[in-house]
Amino acid sequence: MAVQYHYASTKLWTSLAGTRWVETVFNKRECVKFIPSSKDNARCCCGQLWQCHRDGSPATLRHGEDIHWSPSRHTQLLPTDAYGTLEFQGGAHPTKAQYVRLAHDTRPEHILQLLTGEWGLELPKLLITVQGGKTNFDLQPKLKKVIRKGLLKAAKTTGAWVFTAGTNTGVTRQVGEALVSESSLRVRSGRVVSVGIAPWGVIERRQELIGRNKDVPYHPINSPKSKFVALNSHHTFFLLVDNGTVGKYGPELILRRKLENYISKQRIEARGGLATPVVCVVIEGGPQTIRQVLEYVTDSPPVPVIVCDGTGRAADILAFVHKYASSGLNMIEANRDTIILALERVFELRTLLAEKLFAEILQCVRKRDLITVFRLKEGSELDQSILSALLHAQRLNPPEQLSLALTWNRVDIARSHVFIEDVEWSQGALEQAMMDALVNDRIEFVKLLLEQGVTMNKFLSIQRLEELYNSKCGPSNTLRYIIRDVKKNIPRDYRYTLIDIGLVVNKLMGGAYRSYYTRKKFRTVYENTMMKSPRLLRNNSSIFQASKSLLQKNPTNSPKSYLSPGELHSKFEFDYPFSELLVWAVLTKRQGMAMLMWQHGEEAIAKALVAAKLFKALAHEAADDDLETEVYEELKGYAKEFETLALQVLDFCYQQDDDRTHQLLTYELRNWSKQTCLSLAVAVNHRALLSHTCCQILLADLWLGGLRTRKNTNIKVMLSLLFPPLIPVLGFRSREELKTMPQTREEHQDDDPVRSSDSESDTESEEDNLDMRHDHDPEAQLVNTVSHPSHPVTPTLQPQAPLCNSNTAAAHSSTLLVPPPQPETVDTVDGHGTPVRQNGVSMSHLSHLDSNIFNDLHSKQLPARTKFYEFYNAPISKFWAHSMAYVFFLCLFTYTVLVKLPKKPEWMEWYVVAYISTLILEKVREILSTEPVELVQKIAVWSDKLWNVCDMVFAVFFMIGLTLRLQEQTMQTGRVIYCVDIIYWYLRILEILSANKYLGPLVMMMGKMIKNMAYFVVLLLVVLMAFGVCRQSILFPNEEPHWRLARHIFYQPYFMLYGEVFADDIDPDCGGKDQIPCHYGRWITPTVMSMYLLVANILLINLLIAVFNNIFMSVNSISRQVWMFQRFQVVMEFEGKPVFPPPLIILSHIHRIIKYCIRRWKGKPLLYDNGLKIFLDGESLERLHDFEEECMDGYNRDKEQKEQMSTEERVRVMAERTEGLMQRIEDMHKY
Repeated sequence: MAVQYHYASTKLWTSLAGTRWVETVFNKRECVKFIPSSKDNARCCCGQLWQCHRDGSPATLRHGEDIHWSPSRHTQLLPTDAYGTLEFQGGAHPTKAQYVRLAHDTRPEHILQLLTGEWGLELPKLLITVQGGKTNFDLQPKLKKVIRKGLLKAAKTTGAWVFTAGTNTGVTRQVGEALVSESSLRVRSGRVVSVGIAPWGVIERRQELIGRNKDVPYHPINSPKSKFVALNSHHTFFLLVDNGTVGKYGPELILRRKLENYISKQRIEARGGLATPVVCVVIEGGPQTIRQVLEYVTDSPPVPVIVCDGTGRAADILAFVHKYASSGLNMIEANRDTIILALERVFELRTLLAEKLFAEILQCVRKRDLITVFRLKEGSELDQSILSALLHAQRLNPPEQLSLALTWNRVDIARSHVFIEDVEWSQGALEQAMMDALVNDRIEFVKLLLEQGVTMNKFLSIQRLEELYNSKCGPSNTLRYIIRDVKKNIPRDYRYTLIDIGLVVNKLMGGAYRSYYTRKKFRTVYENTMMKSPRLLRNNSSIFQASKSLLQKNPTNSPKSYLSPGELHSKFEFDYPFSELLVWAVLTKRQGMAMLMWQHGEEAIAKALVAAKLFKALAHEAADDDLETEVYEELKGYAKEFETLALQVLDFCYQQDDDRTHQLLTYELRNWSKQTCLSLAVAVNHRALLSHTCCQILLADLWLGGLRTRKNTNIKVMLSLLFPPLIPVLGFRSREELKTMPQTREEHQDDDPVRSSDSESDTESEEDNLDMRHDHDPEAQLVNTVSHPSHPVTPTLQPQAPLCNSNTAAAHSSTLLVPPPQPETVDTVDGHGTPVRQNGVSMSHLSHLDSNIFNDLHSKQLPARTKFYEFYNAPISKFWAHSMAYVFFLCLFTYTVLVKLPKKPEWMEWYVVAYISTLILEKVREILSTEPVELVQKIAVWSDKLWNVCDMVFAVFFMIGLTLRLQEQTMQTGRVIYCVDIIYWYLRILEILSANKYLGPLVMMMGKMIKNMAYFVVLLLVVLMAFGVCRQSILFPNEEPHWRLARHIFYQPYFMLYGEVFADDIDPDCGGKDQIPCHYGRWITPTVMSMYLLVANILLINLLIAVFNNIFMSVNSISRQVWMFQRFQVVMEFEGKPVFPPPLIILSHIHRIIKYCIRRWKGKPLLYDNGLKIFLDGESLERLHDFEEECMDGYNRDKEQKEQMSTEERVRVMAERTEGLMQRIEDMHKY
């Protein structure tokens, strides 16, 4: 497991309290009674000379006194005096480790408290204790590599602790070298927790370690002639066990075993309360290692042992005996003499000790099921042997085994040892594992559980989704800060509700977006669901506060009135669970999990666009909160990834079927606030997607509306507007194509009066604001009868058509998709003679005909009234009508301000007044018709477009001038206001020009340059003020206080920027007759002026030019994308505009008011959804989703193939093969 602290910043036990706790709890032992050793009378049994003892000496030892030395009787407990930080020298930078000296009988709970509390570790998910020899030995190169790699992988992937002897000899040295690649990392998640438990009395230069909370430089070098050993520099913690002896091993073994046993009994909440597993790995070793193995396998609970065959001595003997134990103990007894002779030879033992050791080996193999022998062979991995042995030895049921593998994050172990054919899973076991995998961000486990049959529709409930949002696991994120923005004064232990999450999504998505969690129907379901789950009420009964406050708008209706009794008692299921989990993953900054949820489920393009928008909004929130720059860049990078995915999937779909891809862009996304992929792309500002050929063909189709013209479209439209009898001569689409074109919800319901009453139940009203998005939703049946069941049609989309200057555009030829002849099909026309655009689209293979034949056969079938309706409702017709009317208005306004203003307004002025007055009414209508329900939100969405705000401001300014102009006393003031106001109306022509392919990007450049020039003006103002005040105060020292002084400060310095240096005023003659008086210090003015012109004219102006040049280069490189993006906005704007331009627009307003009154009289809800969409029936929607999912599968396959064929992957595979071949050659050469 990774170390959960940072040495430079989180040394918690350096505080006074921590220091006192360590000295109070932990002790050292010092021998105080001299007991002579049998080998050396001058040396005590503790290993020290008699001079080191305060009691006793060889001369004072009385005859017959007990000479058996014991730590409990002959040592004294004292507070520990050695703890702190070791700084291992010898590398480029010191490697640090914590250490403490403690008595051999220290209670294990205190040691665990030291590790987890003072040293900041988390409880281990696995404990790997390594046993082996204490003397140095060599391993086969291949075996050494496999053991190092396996041990490191097992420790790091499972979050394990590794226990060793801690010294720089023997097996501990091998383990340290395995961890050498990790030891250089000092970050929180960089190092494996390796705890060295070594005897204090054998440590080299241990006297240097004495000190309280001391930083000790330490060289891990063993002295050749010394009996002491150095500590290994690749460990992170050291427990130096002291029993009062010097130069003797043994005291650490008892403490180590007690600590391992105590840790094995700790329960980990992340694993459902299971105990911490312990496993022993045996590498080489001596007789003591065999005794340790016997103790492990006979302990309660027993500890599984992994024996590494081929490492030598004890490990090889155990592996040999274990192999023959498979045939029974009789085989081992038959080879008793051979094994004893091997023990005598290998361990240099006497026969009696060898026989005793043989008996211990027999006891070990009687627990053969607890011993696993790891042998080096093709494909063998030590980490898999360790983990599989643990699973089998602990005798856990399958759910517990899965929980253990999940805790280790080892999906390979789960695949090979948990999910086997004869396992029967209890109900809910896999669902709980899925919940743990999601909470702990185990992406591969989520994939595995989905493969094993976990159904997200049944798994994901309101309670589980809310639990995911309230989980404390996972990466750090800014969700809590954003919730505080949308919900004020929340307590520290506040539990997030899905309604809170909905408010967050609304804030991040912006505009008119409304999350499903904030809609009334979901709030009703949410409240009824939570009332059945009282254990979730953790917000002091405030969990329903948001929903209740919203329901109070209509107190006469019970919340249950929005759901049928069957719906209330049935289990709620999300229609698109992967979409809900995608939003959760994005808001909690789990990029890998978000990518997985994007790959599964429906609506891949829409999900990618929503994820990109949320990540972009989170990035801006992070920037506004002054968080680290890395956080902003990280979130922006995530958003860029999803933008790229959306574009690539769209391109793949377009290559497979362009017609269905057009439908993917325009069908209504009921799960995403009833948006479309096009509108989401605009919200994300995804220029690359909107400039894709598929989108541009679709926009060209929408731009022309019901018209079908090939050349000189703009000229034909303008001539038809000026001379309406030409309209029937134009080409129009067929009635079948008109049915399949995207339209607004209002048009859809007006064109389908038979079922408008059903669809209205799904429409958001100002009081209800419902969102019916389930299978029983009436909207799901909106178009069951729209298209003929036996002859479905698909939308026909024109090639790209320019918005302006169409005479310069090349002629486009197109192949049209039409259904087979249907003589019996009757096209319905409403009372006004308008065609019924019923787009309940289903998809099938259609024949291809030439566009000219199509026009000849079908366009003439449209009645003249329908042609007039389609012409005047086409966005291109509205664009030119409004543009021509605006130019006419501007000409009359110009004439009004240029000529003498009469006392009473003439007809030209009255026309201007009528135009601006009706324009104000149109702006009010735009505000009221925006999609949000609340007026404040309507204004906020409407004001996102700067032109709207400017239109309203200068229109009101004009009305103020009109009021003053109508009064004789203030008529000239009103005229001046006219003159100032007309400046804006001329500048407003830029909005019209932005639709042009060439002028649009230039208009955008102007806007960006003006924005950047504002910052430059601040710098210029500072320099200008400095020079202006100095000049004015020196040349005119006797000025009286007046407001004109401010003008004098700026007047001449400002015009000097444009080359007017006022040469006569630089250094005029003074003191003479008819000359100005000579003021003191007048010579300073030319000097300061030269410095001012140098900084302002040369430095700042050229700096501004450089900034403008940078803007031009950046915008010019994407000019085509910029124009295509603006093109969509123009199409959507004029699609929603009334037919007549101002001032005739008042007629359209009167018509809409009449329709509004009729709807109110009939009790129909208001409609605020103005987006162009295709409304699909259930079957067609399912087919469209199937098409998108098939394209997703194909896209993923192509992506995998490209990755496999990439240069990096091929080099990696070749390197692995070469390395394996070289290893085989080395083995052959060696043996």
